[in-house]
Amino acid sequence: MSPRPWSANLDMYRRVPTDLLEGTKRGSILSVMAIVTMTVLFLLETKAFFGVRLAAEMTLDSNDDAQIRINFNITMMDMKCEYATIDIKSDLGTHQNITQHVNKWQIDAEGVRQRYMSRNRHQTDIAMSDPTVTQTIDQLHEDGVDAVDLDERTINYAKKTQEYLFVDFFASWCSHCRDLAPTWEVLAEVMDIAAEESLDKMTEGEAHKYSDEDYNEAKKVTLPVMVGKVDCVNHATVCQQEGIMAYPTLRMFVDGQKYADYNGHRTVIEMVHWLSAIETKHKSEKGTENKIDSTVHDIAHEFTLDEKPEEKEWAEKIKKHRLMFSATNNWNDDDHPGCQLSGFLNVDRSPGNFHIIARSKSKVFDPRVTNVSHEVHHLSFGMPRPADFAKKNAGEVPPHFVESTQAMNGNVYVTKNLHEAHHHYLKVITTNVDVPQAYSRNNNKQFTTAYQILPSSQLSLFPEDTVPEAKFAYDLSPIAISYKKTYMNWYDYVTKLMAIVGGTFTIVGLLESGIHAATSKKNR
Repeated sequence: MSPRPWSANLDMYRRVPTDLLEGTKRGSILSVMAIVTMTVLFLLETKAFFGVRLAAEMTLDSNDDAQIRINFNITMMDMKCEYATIDIKSDLGTHQNITQHVNKWQIDAEGVRQRYMSRNRHQTDIAMSDPTVTQTIDQLHEDGVDAVDLDERTINYAKKTQEYLFVDFFASWCSHCRDLAPTWEVLAEVMDIAAEESLDKMTEGEAHKYSDEDYNEAKKVTLPVMVGKVDCVNHATVCQQEGIMAYPTLRMFVDGQKYADYNGHRTVIEMVHWLSAIETKHKSEKGTENKIDSTVHDIAHEFTLDEKPEEKEWAEKIKKHRLMFSATNNWNDDDHPGCQLSGFLNVDRSPGNFHIIARSKSKVFDPRVTNVSHEVHHLSFGMPRPADFAKKNAGEVPPHFVESTQAMNGNVYVTKNLHEAHHHYLKVITTNVDVPQAYSRNNNKQFTTAYQILPSSQLSLFPEDTVPEAKFAYDLSPIAISYKKTYMNWYDYVTKLMAIVGGTFTIVGLLESGIHAATSKKNR
């Protein structure tokens, strides 16, 4: 008999005769369990094979762009749009009053956006004083003070009794206010004399301390305008009540109510032109042509004939121009408008900050009343296209990815004490996202790169002579994160299917053998 070939001996799948096999109920149950288990595992692996997984990879940031874009929409709760200014500061330089790509909207006290304030523009230079006024304030005061000093009590009587009241709210330490003082005194003198009934007779042959042009313009103002001034250092409560944030503030009151603030050139002619326009507009609104030709001093004299003691006291103060102090402190919502600033900034890719501060070329702000409470509606870095893609395809980015790129959205920061402001520190992490061709514009990096933000905020204290500012400091992390979509290889899929089949048969076989051994021993 010839020996069997070696291939016949290599048989890993030898068959057992059918008559030696015995079916059992337990075997049937375990077989069903094995089939169900393999089917479930097979479906799960098939789903994973056709699915997408996100893999995160950390590398050094290799972005070589010179600048990064900051998108913002921030509301300053108590700052006028005409004063709200955005500055940028980085290790490579400082840029003040950024105007490009910045829009402003005025916000009322209820937080409702009122109107479009136009694009942010560079603040224009104005004349701080009248160059034709060459005398000093002391020289002008030698023949008396014409600009009436007002305080907490007298300003209320002035509003009550004067149809037109033009007030300079100033601070003694303000350089712009000191420059304006002689011009303001001349304006008061011009207005007093121009309002006299017998103007031509009284001034015939007299030499003026101001130009004839100034004087002739003043005569066009047919109603007397009382010109006054309030020292906000000695009478801080008056200025707080009027909502004065910067010095000097030149405010016109008509019929006891705030009418408008003057922001033009601070020359006598320009201010008189403005007063004349105010009177004309007011008369057209009232529909009256009544004219009052008596001077402020004549009106004050009439007050002395009134029997009321408080009005006599007011008349004396008009004559003597004395200052008194009485504390009152009221809040008027209309005097505290807000400003919504939105747009984007292109900043250097280096540590730096941008801050929002109240600034004017023609005014000096009082740090005590500068409030930089703000709400961040939106703040993000980079182009918005990757974030838009992430919003529409949430399954292709990690959970909460969009929120991490806009971590400060909806936050409100209110300062309740003087000389305080919130400062925000932002760690910016470059994040590369797989963006389809429709979003990426030929895989341009600025359209495939998003920026996650790790924010922290704190309340900072400022020196009493420093105007507070809302500061947003940013620092780019040297580590970048890349999210890539990965798929299961076909050979991994086949290997796992075979492992499921073999593993299930093995485990179920071991389980059946154990059960059989236990039951057989018990039957013995």
